[in-house]
Amino acid sequence: MDHDGRTLPTPLSEAHEAGFDYRDGAGVDFEPYSHFLDSAEIAEWWRAWTGNAELDGSEFRVFGQDGTGGLAAFWLVRHGEPIEQQPVVFLGSEGETGVVAQNLWVYLWLLAGGFGPWEATAYPDHEHEPRTDERLAEIAQRWAPSHRRSANEVIAAAREEFPGFEELIGSLCR
Repeated sequence: MDHDGRTLPTPLSEAHEAGFDYRDGAGVDFEPYSHFLDSAEIAEWWRAWTGNAELDGSEFRVFGQDGTGGLAAFWLVRHGEPIEQQPVVFLGSEGETGVVAQNLWVYLWLLAGGFGPWEATAYPDHEHEPRTDERLAEIAQRWAPSHRRSANEVIAAAREEFPGFEELIGSLCR
């Protein structure tokens, strides 16, 4: 039982435990957390990132970062839905933003396809060389067999469903 609200969904924990292949910058730049950041950490980061002291970032559940400190999170936009059904977003250290997957289930397939949150946000304008990760594909197949998609399909569907995410985040910044 998750008494403190910081426990990751089991499929996400398993994916994090499998690890990510950085491959000297050609792979996945992702440092997963073993638990969600607590609300005080999120509020401090969100206020600094947006320059807006009135915000607390409570609409995000942060679960990892890239090497520069950009954060991956669930965006709690689907009211009343469990965290597994919330979209996954990336909020980069240099202001990059993007919805990278519509939910946890397709996010697992994104990871299996050799993409992390930053790579999905920067796609297709980066030098990333995606490689299928068989360990992560096994996890995705076990937890989300009916949600199988290519990384390109996952990214395109997320962008199509949430086309105004970047503008929304930009409007919150001071």
